[in-house]
Amino acid sequence: MTSVTPPQNRIYLLRHAKSGWAQPGERDFDRALNDAGRQEAASVAEQAIERGYRPDLIVSSTARRCRETADAFRGAYATRTEFRYLDELYNCPADSYFDILGALKDYGSVMLVGHNPSIEEALFLLAGSEAAQAAVPEGFPTAGLAVLDRAAAATPDNSAWMLADFLAG
Repeated sequence: MTSVTPPQNRIYLLRHAKSGWAQPGERDFDRALNDAGRQEAASVAEQAIERGYRPDLIVSSTARRCRETADAFRGAYATRTEFRYLDELYNCPADSYFDILGALKDYGSVMLVGHNPSIEEALFLLAGSEAAQAAVPEGFPTAGLAVLDRAAAATPDNSAWMLADFLAG
C-alpha cells in the first residue's frame, strides 16, 4: 500500500446523512436530508462535540445533503471553525479528497463532508484495509464520522494514519 500523506495531524471524514430520493425533475445534487438524516446529522455532531473533536476547518461538498450535514456542526463550531463549500467534492474520486487536503497546509485538522464511494475509499487508503474494514464492515454508513490521526510510526500496513475513532449518527 502507498502511504497517503496530507499535511494535517488529524483528518475527519464525514459522509453526508441520510437523504431522500430525488423528486421528479430534481437533480441528485439537490437532494435534501430526510427526517432521519437530520436526526443522524444532529446525533453525530453531538457525539463529536462530546468527545472534544473540533476541526480547524470543515470542507463540504456543495451538494445540498452535504451542506445540511455540515450545518449540523455550525452552531457548536461557528466561532472557532472555518467552513468552506467546494464543488470539487461532489462526484469525484478519492484522489480529489487528497488533493484538497494537500492544498490546506495551514490547518492542523480538517473535516471533509462528502459522498460514497469516495469517502470510504479515502478511509481505506488512509487507515489501511484492516482498520477500515473493522470500522465499516458493511460500508461507510450515512452520517458516519471517521477520526484519523497521523501515526507516530509506521503501522503494519505501512499507513501514515491511524483510525482513532468512528462515530455513527
